[in-house]
Amino acid sequence: MRVIADVLRCRKGKVLFLAPTKPLVEQHAAFLGQNLLNKKVAMMTGEKKPQERQELWAGNDVIVSTPQVIANDLKNKRIDLAGFGLVIFDEAHRAVGKYSYVPVAEAYRSSGGLVLGMTASPGASKDKIMEVCTNLGIRNIEVRSKGDPDVVKYVHEVEIDWVKVEVPEQTKEVAAILRTLFDSYVQQLVKMGCMTSKRPATTIYLLEVNKTLQIRLHSGKNKGYMFRALSVQAMAVKVGHAIELAETQGLAALNSYMEKLRKEATSKKSSKASTAIVSSPEFEQAEVMLQGMKDEHPKIPQVMSIVSEQLQARPDSKIMVFTNYRDSCEMVAVNLSKIDGVKVSKLIGQTKRGEDRGLRQKEQVDVLASLRRGDINIVVATCVGEEGLDVANTDLVIFYEPVPSAIRSIQRRGRTGRSSPGRVVVLITIDTKDMASIYSSTRKENTMKKHLLKIQKELDKENGSNRKPAKSMAEGQRTITDY
Repeated sequence: MRVIADVLRCRKGKVLFLAPTKPLVEQHAAFLGQNLLNKKVAMMTGEKKPQERQELWAGNDVIVSTPQVIANDLKNKRIDLAGFGLVIFDEAHRAVGKYSYVPVAEAYRSSGGLVLGMTASPGASKDKIMEVCTNLGIRNIEVRSKGDPDVVKYVHEVEIDWVKVEVPEQTKEVAAILRTLFDSYVQQLVKMGCMTSKRPATTIYLLEVNKTLQIRLHSGKNKGYMFRALSVQAMAVKVGHAIELAETQGLAALNSYMEKLRKEATSKKSSKASTAIVSSPEFEQAEVMLQGMKDEHPKIPQVMSIVSEQLQARPDSKIMVFTNYRDSCEMVAVNLSKIDGVKVSKLIGQTKRGEDRGLRQKEQVDVLASLRRGDINIVVATCVGEEGLDVANTDLVIFYEPVPSAIRSIQRRGRTGRSSPGRVVVLITIDTKDMASIYSSTRKENTMKKHLLKIQKELDKENGSNRKPAKSMAEGQRTITDY
């Protein structure tokens, strides 16, 4: 806000504020419209017609938009960035690959104007951070953490707890059968020379194998062999996912996924991978074992207990529960609705999956507005709730499972502790992928911080800076800020 006001006053140019989703654009536009005095603020999304967008572009001081709209209008020469003194990229870590931030920044680069990138999580590796900086034309980094003097008065303590649970015995038996099948596929890939037995057969490794096989396939050599290897790789990924669901999500999620595999195998467009899996003795044995099993995953009673205790201690609490999968999202929401005093809604993406049509962006915004008003007190969300959205003063955030991504872990935690102290609870199933995810996200987050400080020093040296107190952005350089 200060940067925008400073640029509008001192540089006399317009401001373009980009955010990755329509709900975020709406939030930013509403805030700026209420707080920028005597300045015209317009919101642009793909819902507005090109002619209308051109009129808004010409007649307003601040444009808040999704990047796809701007990139398309620039490409079609409906607009240009002449006269803009500042472009802001919210969630700047997205400025990689072919994402629309990249061509917009490229088009703006020759103007000599200011760039401000904002993100809580620029990337876990130095290469990723530098890619963001290069793509946006960033020449200076400002790193801030909750302990910095100019930040500390605006942040609140967030207590983080890890709650460990064990896989139920019956679930272990089902998972063991599926693991036998999984191991057989991995052994085939090792014999085919596509994998090495010296490296654990993780999902990441299997996805790397897929990329390598795709490259070899497109080279035109041994196509039949490559197709066979890709099919076995797909089998391993699917069965590995089934094991993960059993161990970290529960039998209901596993049952749903196995039914999906059987439907895939019997459909007109059935894949060889699904057909081979469901016809295997191990899959059939697991299906038989699942019949009549009613063991719920121990995470469910833990979530219910944590939520109940929170609401007993603070009846006006607002709570977010994050899950990786829609099936788990539904299951958690149903179980939480059984608790007295709970008013729960789901927050999921737009993509239709089977009978689940998803939520349009307006519906997503409405869910969060209901939480802010107090119409509901719990939101169970998939990844759509992680990034940037204004989720009110959330008192408690629960991770139904840890995530291996430092970016996603930081974003989830950032949903609490905004205007008052908060609490984060992470549920971990012992001796499962959950443990690896916790290790991975923690390691990546620590590495990210080290890389940021190192890159900051390198850029300071290039700029001849002695890291003196920051000047006004209107006098400064292109900057990426990490909060």
